[in-house]
Amino acid sequence: MFDYRQISTNIVSKLPDRTRDIISRRFGLNQESKKESLEAIGVDYGITRERVRQIEQDAIKKMQRGAEEEYQPVFDVFREQMISFGGIKKEDEYIKSLGKLEDYNYISFLLSLNNSFYRSSESKDIYSFWAIDQNSFNNAQETIKRIHQILSESRKPIKIEHCINIAPVKASKKVNSYLDLSKKIHLTPDGVIGFKNWPEINPRGTKDKAYLLLRKKGKALHFREIAKLLGNHSEQTVHNELIKDERFVLVGRGIYALKEWGYEPGDVKDVIKKILLIEGKPMTKEEIITRVLEKRIVKKNTIIQNLCNKDYFERTSDGKYLAK
Repeated sequence: MFDYRQISTNIVSKLPDRTRDIISRRFGLNQESKKESLEAIGVDYGITRERVRQIEQDAIKKMQRGAEEEYQPVFDVFREQMISFGGIKKEDEYIKSLGKLEDYNYISFLLSLNNSFYRSSESKDIYSFWAIDQNSFNNAQETIKRIHQILSESRKPIKIEHCINIAPVKASKKVNSYLDLSKKIHLTPDGVIGFKNWPEINPRGTKDKAYLLLRKKGKALHFREIAKLLGNHSEQTVHNELIKDERFVLVGRGIYALKEWGYEPGDVKDVIKKILLIEGKPMTKEEIITRVLEKRIVKKNTIIQNLCNKDYFERTSDGKYLAK
Protein backbone atom coordinates (compact mmCIF):
# COMPACT_ATOMS: atom_id res chain seq x y z
CA MET A 1 0.00 0.00 0.00
CA PHE A 2 1.29 3.45 -0.91
CA ASP A 3 1.57 6.45 1.40
CA TYR A 4 -0.84 8.57 -0.63
CA ARG A 5 -0.63 11.49 1.79
CA GLN A 6 3.15 11.75 1.51
CA ILE A 7 3.10 11.33 -2.28
CA SER A 8 0.52 14.13 -2.61
CA THR A 9 2.54 16.36 -0.28
CA ASN A 10 5.69 15.79 -2.34
CA ILE A 11 3.91 16.71 -5.56
CA VAL A 12 2.26 19.94 -4.35
CA SER A 13 5.43 21.06 -2.51
CA LYS A 14 6.94 22.01 -5.87
CA LEU A 15 4.20 24.59 -6.52
CA PRO A 16 4.32 28.31 -5.62
CA ASP A 17 2.84 29.11 -2.20
CA ARG A 18 -0.49 30.54 -3.42
CA THR A 19 -0.99 27.79 -6.01
CA ARG A 20 -0.13 25.11 -3.46
CA ASP A 21 -2.66 26.54 -1.03
CA ILE A 22 -5.38 26.67 -3.70
CA ILE A 23 -4.76 23.06 -4.78
CA SER A 24 -4.67 21.85 -1.16
CA ARG A 25 -7.97 23.56 -0.38
CA ARG A 26 -9.66 22.44 -3.60
CA PHE A 27 -8.80 18.78 -3.02
CA GLY A 28 -8.98 18.78 0.77
CA LEU A 29 -5.29 18.01 1.27
CA ASN A 30 -5.04 20.23 4.36
CA GLN A 31 -5.47 19.22 7.97
CA GLU A 32 -9.21 19.80 7.90
CA SER A 33 -9.57 17.44 4.89
CA LYS A 34 -12.32 19.72 3.64
CA LYS A 35 -12.71 20.49 -0.06
CA GLU A 36 -13.47 24.16 -0.66
CA SER A 37 -15.36 25.83 -3.48
CA LEU A 38 -13.85 28.11 -6.13
CA GLU A 39 -15.88 30.98 -4.77
CA ALA A 40 -14.72 30.59 -1.14
CA ILE A 41 -11.07 30.51 -2.17
CA GLY A 42 -11.58 33.44 -4.54
CA VAL A 43 -13.02 35.58 -1.74
CA ASP A 44 -9.95 34.94 0.45
CA TYR A 45 -7.57 35.94 -2.33
CA GLY A 46 -9.69 38.74 -3.77
CA ILE A 47 -9.93 37.08 -7.20
CA THR A 48 -12.79 35.68 -9.27
CA ARG A 49 -13.86 32.04 -9.14
CA GLU A 50 -12.86 31.72 -12.78
CA ARG A 51 -9.35 32.89 -11.96
CA VAL A 52 -9.15 30.26 -9.21
CA ARG A 53 -10.30 27.64 -11.74
CA GLN A 54 -7.59 28.73 -14.18
CA ILE A 55 -4.89 28.52 -11.50
CA GLU A 56 -6.12 25.02 -10.59
CA GLN A 57 -6.13 23.81 -14.19
CA ASP A 58 -2.68 25.21 -14.93
CA ALA A 59 -1.29 23.62 -11.77
CA ILE A 60 -2.75 20.20 -12.63
CA LYS A 61 -1.16 20.32 -16.09
CA LYS A 62 2.17 21.22 -14.52
CA MET A 63 1.97 18.46 -11.90
CA GLN A 64 0.89 15.84 -14.44
CA ARG A 65 4.15 16.15 -16.37
CA GLY A 66 6.30 14.93 -13.50
CA ALA A 67 3.91 12.88 -11.37
CA GLU A 68 3.05 10.15 -13.89
CA GLU A 69 6.73 9.43 -14.50
CA GLU A 70 7.91 9.65 -10.90
CA TYR A 71 4.99 7.70 -9.43
CA GLN A 72 4.22 5.29 -12.27
CA PRO A 73 3.75 2.28 -9.92
CA VAL A 74 0.89 4.15 -8.21
CA PHE A 75 -0.89 4.81 -11.49
CA ASP A 76 -0.30 1.21 -12.56
CA VAL A 77 -2.21 0.04 -9.48
CA PHE A 78 -4.98 2.51 -10.26
CA ARG A 79 -5.22 1.09 -13.77
CA GLU A 80 -5.15 -2.57 -12.70
CA GLN A 81 -7.91 -1.96 -10.17
CA MET A 82 -10.01 -0.20 -12.80
CA ILE A 83 -9.53 -3.12 -15.20
CA SER A 84 -10.77 -5.50 -12.49
CA PHE A 85 -14.01 -3.48 -12.44
CA GLY A 86 -14.43 -3.77 -16.20
CA GLY A 87 -12.88 -0.42 -17.08
CA ILE A 88 -15.38 1.78 -15.26
CA LYS A 89 -16.53 2.38 -11.68
CA LYS A 90 -18.59 4.71 -9.54
CA GLU A 91 -16.20 7.28 -8.10
CA ASP A 92 -16.96 6.76 -4.44
CA GLU A 93 -16.59 2.97 -4.61
CA TYR A 94 -13.51 3.10 -6.84
CA ILE A 95 -11.56 5.46 -4.58
CA LYS A 96 -12.49 3.47 -1.46
CA SER A 97 -11.21 0.30 -3.16
CA LEU A 98 -7.75 1.87 -3.58
CA GLY A 99 -6.99 2.70 0.05
CA LYS A 100 -8.15 3.65 3.50
CA LEU A 101 -10.97 6.10 4.15
CA GLU A 102 -8.53 8.73 5.46
CA ASP A 103 -6.70 8.57 2.12
CA TYR A 104 -9.83 9.38 0.09
CA ASN A 105 -8.94 12.99 -0.79
CA TYR A 106 -5.33 12.14 -1.60
CA ILE A 107 -6.35 9.31 -3.94
CA SER A 108 -8.89 11.62 -5.60
CA PHE A 109 -6.12 14.19 -6.11
CA LEU A 110 -3.71 11.66 -7.62
CA LEU A 111 -6.41 10.37 -9.97
CA SER A 112 -6.85 13.90 -11.31
CA LEU A 113 -3.18 13.78 -12.37
CA ASN A 114 -3.69 10.63 -14.44
CA ASN A 115 -4.05 11.82 -18.02
CA SER A 116 -5.34 8.50 -19.36
CA PHE A 117 -8.38 8.30 -17.07
CA TYR A 118 -11.74 9.99 -17.68
CA ARG A 119 -13.99 11.40 -14.98
CA SER A 120 -17.70 12.13 -15.37
CA SER A 121 -19.28 14.58 -12.93
CA GLU A 122 -22.48 13.74 -11.10
CA SER A 123 -25.78 14.55 -12.86
CA LYS A 124 -29.45 14.14 -11.93
CA ASP A 125 -29.44 10.60 -13.39
CA ILE A 126 -25.86 9.36 -12.91
CA TYR A 127 -23.36 9.37 -10.05
CA SER A 128 -19.84 10.65 -10.69
CA PHE A 129 -17.57 7.94 -12.05
CA TRP A 130 -14.15 7.15 -13.48
CA ALA A 131 -13.41 5.32 -16.73
CA ILE A 132 -10.17 3.79 -17.95
CA ASP A 133 -10.47 5.30 -21.44
CA GLN A 134 -12.77 7.29 -23.70
CA ASN A 135 -14.32 4.14 -25.16
CA SER A 136 -15.36 2.81 -21.73
CA PHE A 137 -16.68 6.26 -20.86
CA ASN A 138 -18.88 6.32 -23.99
CA ASN A 139 -20.00 2.70 -23.56
CA ALA A 140 -21.18 3.35 -20.01
CA GLN A 141 -23.38 6.27 -20.99
CA GLU A 142 -24.74 4.43 -24.04
CA THR A 143 -25.51 1.24 -22.10
CA ILE A 144 -27.28 3.00 -19.22
CA LYS A 145 -29.39 4.90 -21.73
CA ARG A 146 -30.27 1.65 -23.54
CA ILE A 147 -31.19 -0.23 -20.34
CA HIS A 148 -33.32 2.72 -19.25
CA GLN A 149 -35.15 2.56 -22.59
CA ILE A 150 -35.73 -1.20 -22.31
CA LEU A 151 -37.17 -0.88 -18.79
CA SER A 152 -39.42 2.00 -19.86
CA GLU A 153 -40.77 -0.09 -22.73
CA SER A 154 -41.18 -3.35 -20.81
CA ARG A 155 -42.62 -1.66 -17.70
CA LYS A 156 -41.39 -4.59 -15.64
CA PRO A 157 -38.07 -5.84 -14.22
CA ILE A 158 -35.73 -7.86 -16.45
CA LYS A 159 -33.00 -10.42 -15.79
CA ILE A 160 -29.41 -9.17 -15.92
CA GLU A 161 -28.66 -11.83 -18.56
CA HIS A 162 -30.83 -9.87 -20.96
CA CYS A 163 -28.65 -6.78 -20.52
CA ILE A 164 -25.41 -8.67 -21.07
CA ASN A 165 -26.45 -9.12 -24.70
CA ILE A 166 -26.83 -5.38 -25.24
CA ALA A 167 -24.01 -3.92 -27.34
CA PRO A 168 -21.44 -2.72 -26.39
CA VAL A 169 -21.74 -4.67 -23.14
CA LYS A 170 -20.24 -8.14 -23.35
CA ALA A 171 -19.62 -9.14 -19.73
CA SER A 172 -21.63 -9.16 -16.51
CA LYS A 173 -18.75 -7.44 -14.69
CA LYS A 174 -19.22 -4.39 -16.92
CA VAL A 175 -23.00 -4.47 -16.54
CA ASN A 176 -22.68 -4.38 -12.74
CA SER A 177 -20.32 -1.42 -12.88
CA TYR A 178 -22.55 0.40 -15.36
CA LEU A 179 -25.68 -0.14 -13.24
CA ASP A 180 -23.90 1.16 -10.12
CA LEU A 181 -23.60 4.52 -11.88
CA SER A 182 -27.33 5.00 -12.34
CA LYS A 183 -29.43 6.79 -9.73
CA LYS A 184 -32.64 5.34 -11.20
CA ILE A 185 -31.78 1.71 -12.01
CA HIS A 186 -31.02 -1.00 -9.46
CA LEU A 187 -29.75 -4.58 -9.61
CA THR A 188 -31.22 -6.89 -6.95
CA PRO A 189 -29.26 -9.75 -5.30
CA ASP A 190 -31.38 -12.13 -7.42
CA GLY A 191 -29.97 -10.64 -10.63
CA VAL A 192 -33.07 -8.64 -11.56
CA ILE A 193 -32.86 -5.10 -12.95
CA GLY A 194 -35.53 -2.42 -12.63
CA PHE A 195 -36.21 1.17 -11.66
CA LYS A 196 -35.50 1.90 -8.01
CA ASN A 197 -39.01 3.24 -7.40
CA TRP A 198 -40.64 -0.03 -8.52
CA PRO A 199 -41.97 -2.11 -5.58
CA GLU A 200 -40.55 -5.26 -7.22
CA ILE A 201 -37.07 -3.74 -6.94
CA ASN A 202 -37.32 -1.71 -3.76
CA PRO A 203 -40.27 -3.05 -1.72
CA ARG A 204 -41.74 -0.69 0.85
CA GLY A 205 -44.04 -1.96 3.52
CA THR A 206 -45.92 -5.20 4.07
CA LYS A 207 -47.96 -5.26 0.86
CA ASP A 208 -44.95 -4.80 -1.45
CA LYS A 209 -43.04 -7.54 0.35
CA ALA A 210 -46.07 -9.84 0.19
CA TYR A 211 -46.41 -9.11 -3.53
CA LEU A 212 -42.79 -10.11 -4.16
CA LEU A 213 -43.20 -13.22 -1.99
CA LEU A 214 -46.22 -14.46 -3.97
CA ARG A 215 -44.50 -13.76 -7.29
CA LYS A 216 -41.48 -15.76 -6.12
CA LYS A 217 -43.61 -18.66 -4.85
CA GLY A 218 -45.81 -18.62 -7.94
CA LYS A 219 -48.91 -19.77 -6.08
CA ALA A 220 -51.67 -18.52 -3.80
CA LEU A 221 -51.00 -18.61 -0.04
CA HIS A 222 -52.99 -18.18 3.15
CA PHE A 223 -52.34 -14.85 4.87
CA ARG A 224 -51.04 -16.70 7.94
CA GLU A 225 -48.44 -18.44 5.78
CA ILE A 226 -47.51 -15.12 4.16
CA ALA A 227 -47.03 -13.51 7.58
CA LYS A 228 -44.87 -16.43 8.69
CA LEU A 229 -42.67 -16.29 5.59
CA LEU A 230 -42.25 -12.50 5.79
CA GLY A 231 -41.30 -12.61 9.46
CA ASN A 232 -41.87 -9.75 11.94
CA HIS A 233 -45.32 -9.11 10.44
CA SER A 234 -48.50 -9.87 12.37
CA GLU A 235 -51.15 -12.00 10.67
CA GLN A 236 -53.80 -9.30 11.09
CA THR A 237 -51.54 -6.65 9.57
CA VAL A 238 -50.87 -8.82 6.53
CA HIS A 239 -54.57 -9.60 6.11
CA ASN A 240 -55.55 -5.93 6.39
CA GLU A 241 -52.89 -4.78 3.93
CA LEU A 242 -53.67 -7.39 1.27
CA ILE A 243 -57.42 -6.97 1.30
CA LYS A 244 -57.04 -3.24 0.53
CA ASP A 245 -54.54 -3.69 -2.32
CA GLU A 246 -55.90 -4.24 -5.83
CA ARG A 247 -52.89 -6.38 -6.76
CA PHE A 248 -54.23 -9.18 -4.54
CA VAL A 249 -57.38 -11.28 -4.83
CA LEU A 250 -58.99 -13.21 -1.98
CA VAL A 251 -59.51 -16.50 -3.80
CA GLY A 252 -60.45 -18.71 -0.87
CA ARG A 253 -60.89 -18.58 2.87
CA GLY A 254 -57.96 -16.37 3.85
CA ILE A 255 -56.08 -17.39 0.70
CA TYR A 256 -54.60 -14.66 -1.49
CA ALA A 257 -53.38 -14.77 -5.08
CA LEU A 258 -52.18 -12.11 -7.49
CA LYS A 259 -54.69 -10.50 -9.80
CA GLU A 260 -52.10 -10.58 -12.61
CA TRP A 261 -52.37 -14.39 -12.56
CA GLY A 262 -55.93 -14.12 -13.87
CA TYR A 263 -57.79 -14.53 -10.59
CA GLU A 264 -61.05 -12.59 -10.24
CA PRO A 265 -62.23 -10.67 -7.16
CA GLY A 266 -65.80 -10.84 -5.88
CA ASP A 267 -68.21 -13.58 -4.77
CA VAL A 268 -68.26 -16.92 -6.58
CA LYS A 269 -71.59 -16.07 -8.19
CA ASP A 270 -70.10 -12.85 -9.58
CA VAL A 271 -67.20 -14.77 -11.04
CA ILE A 272 -69.56 -17.28 -12.67
CA LYS A 273 -71.73 -14.51 -14.08
CA LYS A 274 -68.76 -12.71 -15.59
CA ILE A 275 -67.55 -15.93 -17.22
CA LEU A 276 -70.99 -16.55 -18.76
CA LEU A 277 -71.33 -12.98 -20.01
CA ILE A 278 -67.89 -13.05 -21.62
CA GLU A 279 -68.60 -16.44 -23.21
CA GLY A 280 -71.89 -15.11 -24.61
CA LYS A 281 -73.53 -18.54 -24.83
CA PRO A 282 -74.86 -21.27 -22.52
CA MET A 283 -72.20 -23.38 -20.78
CA THR A 284 -72.30 -26.79 -19.16
CA LYS A 285 -71.81 -27.23 -15.45
CA GLU A 286 -68.44 -28.90 -16.06
CA GLU A 287 -67.24 -26.05 -18.30
CA ILE A 288 -68.23 -23.48 -15.68
CA ILE A 289 -66.53 -25.40 -12.86
CA THR A 290 -63.30 -25.64 -14.88
CA ARG A 291 -63.29 -21.93 -15.69
CA VAL A 292 -64.10 -20.85 -12.13
CA LEU A 293 -61.31 -23.00 -10.69
CA GLU A 294 -58.88 -21.13 -12.94
CA LYS A 295 -59.85 -17.92 -11.16
CA ARG A 296 -60.78 -18.95 -7.62
CA ILE A 297 -59.78 -21.59 -5.09
CA VAL A 298 -63.13 -23.04 -4.04
CA LYS A 299 -64.78 -26.42 -3.74
CA LYS A 300 -66.78 -27.75 -6.69
CA ASN A 301 -69.88 -28.01 -4.48
CA THR A 302 -69.62 -24.26 -3.76
CA ILE A 303 -69.73 -23.52 -7.49
CA ILE A 304 -72.69 -25.89 -8.00
CA GLN A 305 -74.59 -24.31 -5.09
CA ASN A 306 -74.09 -20.85 -6.60
CA LEU A 307 -75.37 -22.06 -9.99
CA CYS A 308 -78.64 -22.86 -8.26
CA ASN A 309 -79.19 -19.16 -7.51
CA LYS A 310 -82.16 -18.41 -9.78
CA ASP A 311 -81.75 -14.66 -9.28
CA TYR A 312 -78.49 -14.84 -11.22
CA PHE A 313 -78.68 -17.89 -13.49
CA GLU A 314 -81.14 -19.89 -15.47
CA ARG A 315 -80.89 -23.46 -16.67
CA THR A 316 -81.67 -24.24 -20.30
CA SER A 317 -83.66 -27.24 -21.50
CA ASP A 318 -80.43 -29.08 -22.39
CA GLY A 319 -78.98 -28.63 -18.90
CA LYS A 320 -76.66 -25.69 -19.63
CA TYR A 321 -76.53 -22.36 -17.81
CA LEU A 322 -77.05 -18.72 -18.78
CA ALA A 323 -76.52 -15.51 -16.84
CA LYS A 324 -79.66 -13.46 -16.24
